[in-house]
Amino acid sequence: METRKFRDSPLPASEEEMVGVKGFLWELLKIALLAFVIIIPVRVFLFQPFFVQGSSMEPNFHDGEYLLIREFGYKETSLALGAKEIFRVRPSRELERGDPVVFRPPGITGQYFIKRVIGLPGETVEVVGSRVRVRNKENPDGFFVDERQYLLPSVKTLGEKSFTLTENEYFVLGDNRTASRDSRSFGPVSKDRVTGKVLLRAWPLDRWKIF
Repeated sequence: METRKFRDSPLPASEEEMVGVKGFLWELLKIALLAFVIIIPVRVFLFQPFFVQGSSMEPNFHDGEYLLIREFGYKETSLALGAKEIFRVRPSRELERGDPVVFRPPGITGQYFIKRVIGLPGETVEVVGSRVRVRNKENPDGFFVDERQYLLPSVKTLGEKSFTLTENEYFVLGDNRTASRDSRSFGPVSKDRVTGKVLLRAWPLDRWKIF
């Protein structure tokens, strides 16, 4: 019968140190793998954090608030390994009127804006009489956008404008209409410039909200 031998004496100091270093390196490797497999895809393809800067979306979003943006479904994303593209995910969701979104404004490099979707693809948007009127296939004579859910009735939308959107564009406005740089100045926003829809206000805690 084979007799199994067990070590009942401590390892020499040099061997103990070697085992300790290997264990530490293995733990670091596991953390790195966990980040690659779980955290990085979530961060790159699903959600992205943003801080609000400025007052253009007051009173609904304030300067310094921390938001989580849902990218998946709204933004085209891809993963490449070197020069080879592994996969690509194309947008599968459409934004709705009233959605707060983050996007890269046309003609402005290196910045992200947060505004509210007012005009949808294919519609004609008119700023007239301090209000916003929309014309589309269902309403060829137009209707005034009901914004009471997020704006006070006293808020006026200034600047007589008219835009006919393509099937690839949105018209966006800031909630603080008198202090917002939006589609009234830089025009419609194409779908490929949209980063995502605001999902969660995580900070400050007393204004925590899911959208």
